[in-house]
Amino acid sequence: MKKALKVAIVGGSASGLLSSLTLARAGHEVVVLEQDRLKPAADRESAAACALRSAAPQIVQPHIVMARCRLLLMQYLPDVYSRLLAAGVAEAPIATQMPPSLADKTPRAEDDRFTLLMTRRSTIDWVLQRVVLAEPRVSMRYGVRVIGLTAVAGYPPRVTGVRTSEGELAADLVIDATGRRSPIDRWLDEIGARSTAMSRAECGVAYFSRHYRLRRSSGLPGPATTRIVIGLDEFTVGIWGADNGTMQLAVVPLAADHRFKTLRHARVFEAVMRTIPTYAAWLDVLEPITEVFPMGAVNNTMRRLVVDGEPAITGLIAIGDSVCTTNPTLGRGLTLALTGVTDLVDVLDRHGEEPRAQAIAFDELVGRHILPYYEDQAATDAARLAILKHRIFGAPLPPAPPEVAGRVTFEQLRTAALFDPTIFRAFWKVMGMISPPDEVYADPMVVALTQDVLRHHGSRPPIAQPSRAELLAALATPPG
Repeated sequence: MKKALKVAIVGGSASGLLSSLTLARAGHEVVVLEQDRLKPAADRESAAACALRSAAPQIVQPHIVMARCRLLLMQYLPDVYSRLLAAGVAEAPIATQMPPSLADKTPRAEDDRFTLLMTRRSTIDWVLQRVVLAEPRVSMRYGVRVIGLTAVAGYPPRVTGVRTSEGELAADLVIDATGRRSPIDRWLDEIGARSTAMSRAECGVAYFSRHYRLRRSSGLPGPATTRIVIGLDEFTVGIWGADNGTMQLAVVPLAADHRFKTLRHARVFEAVMRTIPTYAAWLDVLEPITEVFPMGAVNNTMRRLVVDGEPAITGLIAIGDSVCTTNPTLGRGLTLALTGVTDLVDVLDRHGEEPRAQAIAFDELVGRHILPYYEDQAATDAARLAILKHRIFGAPLPPAPPEVAGRVTFEQLRTAALFDPTIFRAFWKVMGMISPPDEVYADPMVVALTQDVLRHHGSRPPIAQPSRAELLAALATPPG
């Protein structure tokens, strides 16, 4: 690294905290500016009780730490990883995710790298806050609102700091970690910079989730680190193991399907879950510890700060949801955030005193490490939404995409993974974000084996689920 930079990070949620720690330990001086007063709670359960914020409704929705994020934590922030485990975050070996239909469950040498971490998001944030507050190169400023940027005019303008509710703050580099509602384009417009290049793809779903605690530790329907996400005929449903004997359940319908509005009531939520035998068995061993948390529809989004080969701005980098949001159902957000942070450390090491080179080099890594997951999620969601709209509203099905020789789809891989141990691990290379999706989908061995498995099995095993009449009856459950 050529020079220690003064870095201002806007946003003190997980992306901002991960950024602050990683950059500080790379030798930079970091100030984190957070408009809310997010000082850490006394303990994990107090943190969970106050986690819900209107500015970040996703905090209380189900979360999971994917395999790549775990590996990056172990490499860059090993003390954080240790403290997460000490706080009750549970490691979930890949064997715990194997479906009953997978006959061969023999362990393999590569399996450790697929391990997941199961936890509530509030526990992650609680641990990160405590570590950050003890980090000597990081200064946390709560209750400070950033209202704009300071910059030197030019083409492009160069950011020199931020304007806040407490005055101006100079910085060599500003990081936008404000999330999916980032005001970055307004900030750029105010200093005469070009807008970012923004892409959007519909998720089209809403979220209703609730947290539970296990009543007992034995006689469970599956491992306490269970993750079961099922796309049913008219909605998606899931259960995720979490930390300290807690579990997270969610019902994910189309946002436009107003039949599901009653899910905000706890009795309705449980009645719908009990129409599915897999989840009814889990509810029998669970005790609810929260009300139902609704979250409106979000989009898959992708933001680039380099437009047509030229930076819209220099001295400003976006991280986490400010760059890319994907459908929360697949749990990719934390991994994308930490991937961006570690890529930024590498860029600053190579281009610490060259703002234009920083911007271009970082954008290249965004294109290589972030964009493929946005594109994969957009394609996956488009296919699922088309089917749901057809079944529920009678919308015409779009033409099936043409088959591409030497390539399989996410859905084909997911189906074949239910039956073959090699394809199961290939599928978790995508799910765990170990390998770029296209690398797996076009792997000749994966393609040949997937096609062979599908010739023998054809489709996913049937799922016991409610009829429409049973679903409507559950949604009509009296709330009181």
